[in-house]
Amino acid sequence: MEKKEYDAVILGGGLAGLMAANIVAASGFSVAVVSKVFPTRSHSAAAEGGIAAYVVGNSDPNDDPDFMSYDEVKGGDYLVDQDAAELLSKKSGEIVNLLDAWGAPFNRQPDGRIALRYFGGQTYPRTRFIADKTGMALLHTLFEHSTGFKNIDFYNEYYVLDIVKEGNNVNGMVAMEMKTLDPIYLKSRALLIASGGIGMMYKHTTNSYINTGDGHGIALRSGVALKDPEFVQFHPTGLYPSDILISEAARAEGAILKNNKGERFMARYAPHKFDLAPRDIVSRSMAIEIREGRGFEGGYLGLDLRHLGKKYILERLALAYDAAKNFSGVDASEEMIPVRPAQHYFMGGIDVDITGTNHDLNGIFAAGEAACVSVHGANRLGSNSLLETVVYGRETGNAMVEFLKSHKNVESNSNVEPIIDNAYAYIKRESGEHFGILTEELRDIMWDNVGIFRDNDKLAEAISKIKDLRVRSRSMYVSDKTTNYNTELFNALETRNMIDVAYAMATAALNRTETRGAHFRDDFPERDDKNWMKHTVTYLAGDEIKISYKPVIYTRWKPEARVY
Repeated sequence: MEKKEYDAVILGGGLAGLMAANIVAASGFSVAVVSKVFPTRSHSAAAEGGIAAYVVGNSDPNDDPDFMSYDEVKGGDYLVDQDAAELLSKKSGEIVNLLDAWGAPFNRQPDGRIALRYFGGQTYPRTRFIADKTGMALLHTLFEHSTGFKNIDFYNEYYVLDIVKEGNNVNGMVAMEMKTLDPIYLKSRALLIASGGIGMMYKHTTNSYINTGDGHGIALRSGVALKDPEFVQFHPTGLYPSDILISEAARAEGAILKNNKGERFMARYAPHKFDLAPRDIVSRSMAIEIREGRGFEGGYLGLDLRHLGKKYILERLALAYDAAKNFSGVDASEEMIPVRPAQHYFMGGIDVDITGTNHDLNGIFAAGEAACVSVHGANRLGSNSLLETVVYGRETGNAMVEFLKSHKNVESNSNVEPIIDNAYAYIKRESGEHFGILTEELRDIMWDNVGIFRDNDKLAEAISKIKDLRVRSRSMYVSDKTTNYNTELFNALETRNMIDVAYAMATAALNRTETRGAHFRDDFPERDDKNWMKHTVTYLAGDEIKISYKPVIYTRWKPEARVY
């Protein structure tokens, strides 16, 4: 097996991984970026609507970073670590100006300043955008910048199998080239997990097929905790029936959600913010409308852009217009776009502090959607995900630099062959259960039982079924026995990761007997600050999920009623 050594290895070529790679490489350290797709195909490209920022001299005159932090804390239903929210807000303008200087083609106001729009839960408009292709444009900007470093090597279309440890120290990771199935051991002192989200474990998701919780899965198997895994965001406007994202930018530009009676129903649920209430509120409101018979046949609602006019739609919302036309046969300038809630974002993730450092395993860092800095709490506000990737990608990169300055390489006596053998077992096995059956069962379980509305019986059933899937997954096999782009093998490995992460998610959701943000319990419909103002910390211990807690960090804002 080939072996190469770097100072730092980064799992994931999206915005968080690339920003960290830039920072670490700029300090003179060698970096390997490992991605199962070409970096510009990372899921960061699917973030459409914009990046939130308070920019001095280019914001509402009444706005300031404190208002922005307060919106984040309230939007996250007070489970947000407030020091993390304040850092995000204070660094937001600086990072947007940096991206602008690096060449990101932001939309402009008539006077040349970067344009901005309202997004859900914002007191003042602060979302900066590049039409409705913001993530894609920023991803290309960062990738172009990173290719200027000679000390960054890219391992594109490599799948990471597991972390290598020596005692309580990380010693790199083992990956497999997807084209050939050849393994490689990438030895390193520091490892950043920036592998994105978990969307494909849900039947309906706006996520790319690559979002299978790989980083979360390998972290759990290595004894690293996931924090707050019960908190999953469902985006209000997934295109029916494909679930392709129709960006919140549409509602920010004036689109209106309507039921089958033509009513602007959000006036009942959020009389002050209407369609731009936080996503958890809008998604639940839509689910109620559909459940109570005010949806259209098939189970969807209408997103009305017609009053905006075709010219304006094509200028500001071209991607939404094209998606509706190509995948639902709808001309958004003449008909309402059919939409329904779909899984969108994972507020939980690998447990890290405000620097992106994990404290379970020496040398492990995480950033982006793979991490839980606790900056989003129980519900993320729209346009804060892109902001988190670049702000905390940079913060985590700086933390990695300081770690590398003070930590020497640990000599490894680890036997990495079992990692390879476990992966090849799916090909060698001639019978058992096909991974596809387990994947589809998991996606149904998560959508039906760990979805928008939850209760004790649903969650207990989910845990029982997931435990069964874990047992059955040990006899998974793939029918393709070739070594040339054997996508079946990687699908099976992804299924293994998704099952373990789902186990942690469902267990944490059953344990939290309250409603908070995106975690809505029909049997516990109220927020319980007395008992549940704390973070869930989950570990995979053999065949069990072990749960502990840590306090929410306060700086200034006490919990209050969350009214929009």
